[in-house]
Amino acid sequence: MPDPKLTLLPFADISSYTEGFEIVSVQWGHDGLAYILLINQIPERKQGMFVQTKLKESYTYKVLIVSDEYVQEVVIGGQQYHYHYVQPLQEHLLLVGARCTYYGNNQYDLNAKVCDMEGTTIREFLLGDGIQSVQVTERGTIWTSYFDEGIFGNYGWDQPVGESGLLAWDAYGNVLYKNNSADIADCYALNVVNEEEVWFYYYTEFTLGCISGGFKPESTQVNFLNPNISGSSGFCTDGYHFLFDAGYGKHGTFIFKKMQKPGSLTKGTKFKLLNEKKRPFQQARQDFRQDHLLLSEGNLLYQVKMEELLSVIE
Repeated sequence: MPDPKLTLLPFADISSYTEGFEIVSVQWGHDGLAYILLINQIPERKQGMFVQTKLKESYTYKVLIVSDEYVQEVVIGGQQYHYHYVQPLQEHLLLVGARCTYYGNNQYDLNAKVCDMEGTTIREFLLGDGIQSVQVTERGTIWTSYFDEGIFGNYGWDQPVGESGLLAWDAYGNVLYKNNSADIADCYALNVVNEEEVWFYYYTEFTLGCISGGFKPESTQVNFLNPNISGSSGFCTDGYHFLFDAGYGKHGTFIFKKMQKPGSLTKGTKFKLLNEKKRPFQQARQDFRQDHLLLSEGNLLYQVKMEELLSVIE
């Protein structure tokens, strides 16, 4: 029996906003809107390998806030830092650079910038090097996960900020939560559902964890289960059903699973997503948040929610 397929129609075309700019990243916000970060020119890597942090020239960033009804544009000019992520932070925008350098003598880059909707900088602070994912809650809690270099150290960091693999911060860069339950060598995926439910997926064991109960030690709970998928780059969930990127060698295809009993998931169903031309997505950017998936192919944006998948698979 062939794998089930689901055809998606674009909910937005951002081509009229991208002329002279390159897309850096696409992300969901907690509000269900898509946040697109663009830059007027992608900075070159140093020695062809290392991502720059501070930039010699000034660059212009653009943030698009996109729904199926409108696009809001925020221009942030004159920037000399290399940013990779954007999220809504209360009434402002949060830009975050994945890399930051430690120069010695307690001198380091501040890789988080809070801007207002006019593009004016409000404040800057440190979130650490080697950031894999950034997601912000409605209340303004910033969750950051880290890949291996951010955990074990590079860019001058002997004691990396992200050595625990997963942190939560307040809107001013003060630590609220630090992982001490999972032995994370590389946090492959993060899904911040809300203030009380945060999922993460990590190497070395490719385990799925769920943090619940808030930040107080006496109330915080962390539960784990084995999804039996290696190298997934992301997942979304309604708490019972799960949609995973299929993992190593299978990125761009997906696996649907559901909770079988506490601590285990079903074997799952493989399926494919097709664009409006009935063709598989080619190297589409993707972002998972809560119970829905965002896809960006060229200048077109697509979305799929768990309830749509259920109508096709179950």
